[in-house]
Amino acid sequence: MPVSLLDFLAGGLLQTGFWGLALYLLVATQLTIFSVTLYLHRSQAHRGVDFHPVLAHFFRFWTWLTTSMITKEWAAIHRKHHAKCETEEDPHSPMYKGIKTVFWRGVELYREARSDRASIEQYGKGCPDDWIERKLYTPHATLGPTLLLFVSFALFGFAGVAVWAIQMAWIPFWAAGVVNGLGHWWGYRNFETTDTATNLTPWGVWIGGEELHNNHHAFPSSAKFALRKWEFDIGWAAIKGLETLGLAKVLRVAPSLDVRPNINVPDADTMKALLAHRFQAMTDYQRNVLTPALREEAAAAGAKLRALLPRPLRKGIVDDGRWLNPEAREQLQTWVAQRPRIRTLVEYRARLSEVLEARSNDAAERLRQLQAWCHEAEASGIRVLQEYSARLKGYSLQSARA
Repeated sequence: MPVSLLDFLAGGLLQTGFWGLALYLLVATQLTIFSVTLYLHRSQAHRGVDFHPVLAHFFRFWTWLTTSMITKEWAAIHRKHHAKCETEEDPHSPMYKGIKTVFWRGVELYREARSDRASIEQYGKGCPDDWIERKLYTPHATLGPTLLLFVSFALFGFAGVAVWAIQMAWIPFWAAGVVNGLGHWWGYRNFETTDTATNLTPWGVWIGGEELHNNHHAFPSSAKFALRKWEFDIGWAAIKGLETLGLAKVLRVAPSLDVRPNINVPDADTMKALLAHRFQAMTDYQRNVLTPALREEAAAAGAKLRALLPRPLRKGIVDDGRWLNPEAREQLQTWVAQRPRIRTLVEYRARLSEVLEARSNDAAERLRQLQAWCHEAEASGIRVLQEYSARLKGYSLQSARA
């Protein structure tokens, strides 16, 4: 216990040293990360997992105490991000707002998004609306961090104020800045999604598994973000641990893809698998059709691939240069138009994408279109396209393994 006022001001009631403060900060900030990724993100926004009511309320209380974020607002803003991803209506797209704006001013973008009450009501359905939400958490959102400031000062003195300041900056920096910003600007991609989402690292540890952002955009409702053998999602490990204790129930995970041999014609199982794994299908097309064809084109020209087509244009060819600037997009289109074989493969990719992305509810018609696409691909005389079609016909789903 402190022996004087000066001792109290310097170290608070606990008189904790540097390493004690560091440990507290690490535990507290990671608990905040888990509250955001497990509860706000995977449970509330996407309904991928349910938690025991006591644990769910603890997560809700902790986010109120440490971030002042309201569950309904956070879930609504994130759902809108998925619904309007990489458009002018996206609350935090680096493609439209700029990477510097999203990285450094993510909090401002969040405040701007929460002021759009029509969107909050539209996208925020199904979130907690009990007495404590209506009477405390929502109308007094800033009270939580204020209470935390007083508690931090009482426990740790002025050092606690510094710790509190770091806690207040933690989610704005790592979630609003790093995930929303860098997660759509830099990293690697397992899936050729229709947005720019990337995986920052294959090991999602520091920010609860949110590092695996491209995986999440490929399968938004999946409670598990790690989808490759070499990837690790600490948030999923926490969910499985809580499930063992009876505190969590997994509702959805990404289905695993199986490839059946010797399927002559795409069937209903093929179509079902393709609708679930449309991004995997487009990724396979890029890696197994376009990339080998580009290499063959370079070999025929006696040049290296990077000299034949610069890397930014090679990346852009998978989506017709959607994210290239107008000048680069025109350059890519001219380059493709001058090469009949590549042009044919790009056209086939666009047609397949139309089949998979179509919003028609006529399953029979979509299957007929897929069958026609496979038939024409195999009659094209282009080996890589024929091999891709043969594999595509065998797509089927199997239960995902945890």
